[in-house]
Amino acid sequence: MKRILFLAVLAIILCSHDMFLKPRGYYLAPNTEAVIALYNGTWYRSDNVIDCDRMIDVSIISNGTRSRKDSTAWTEENKATLLHFTTGEEGTYVAGVSTHAKNIETDAKDFNEYLEHDGVHDMLQWRKDNGALNDDAVEKYSKHVKTIVQVGETRTRDWNVKLGYPIEFIPLKNPYKLEEGYEMRVMLLRNGKPLPNQLVYLGTPQHHHSHEDSEDHGDDHHHHDVTQLETDDNGRLSFKVEKEGIHYLRTIHMTQSDEAGLTHESNWATLSFEIGHGYVHDPVKSRKQTLMTIGGILLLSLIFYIYQKMTS
Repeated sequence: MKRILFLAVLAIILCSHDMFLKPRGYYLAPNTEAVIALYNGTWYRSDNVIDCDRMIDVSIISNGTRSRKDSTAWTEENKATLLHFTTGEEGTYVAGVSTHAKNIETDAKDFNEYLEHDGVHDMLQWRKDNGALNDDAVEKYSKHVKTIVQVGETRTRDWNVKLGYPIEFIPLKNPYKLEEGYEMRVMLLRNGKPLPNQLVYLGTPQHHHSHEDSEDHGDDHHHHDVTQLETDDNGRLSFKVEKEGIHYLRTIHMTQSDEAGLTHESNWATLSFEIGHGYVHDPVKSRKQTLMTIGGILLLSLIFYIYQKMTS
């Protein structure tokens, strides 16, 4: 019975490793209420909420300012944790969450299956090559996730901000300047330094799924529309934008650990953004721009009319 219970709990844990920040809209209007969901599970489903005391850092970066959020900014809904904030001036915003490390102990078979399931193929291959497939594991893991949203139409430089997380993706191009057919370039940092030859997975979900349908997707979606990439010797990777829509990157950097009581340490990173679906226009600003355009046309017409009168 204990073995069955342990396997059931382990199955939940192993299916819940990926963590994503999922805005309820990647194109937002200035000075409005916004929500970003924190999913702990797959892209399509959150299996459990994340306690605020597990979060080391929660940040919103906009127009050169980093605003840190506390527990009062969070609510819970449908097994997802929701971050509430108010947008300000137009710009390209970044949100990030970094968690404390936790330990998990697994037997050899379950650990190998987890490496295969979550795409940690480099460590799985090492175990095969070094006769370690029968070794049990005690892993320390932590997660560090980011998302980029566009507020209004003005694009600012915050999209490539470094949050100082143990591992993080740094875009080398603003995704909100790209469209289908363009190339996106990203750098992966580990402890602030480029991480070479690291497996990274690119996800391109076909549809926009809201928090309301987060329960409707099983594990068959875990690797849905996923492409395997690898950073080069300088910790960089690139990919061609095949279609407009949401994109995410995820990676697990795992090493063997010399820390007492541990066998492995892993740091998880994800980054999500959207490419090409257009901006949310501020209606007040749009009306002002329209009035200014009309006023400019009328002024030019008046000047032309006066000039015609004076020269006739």
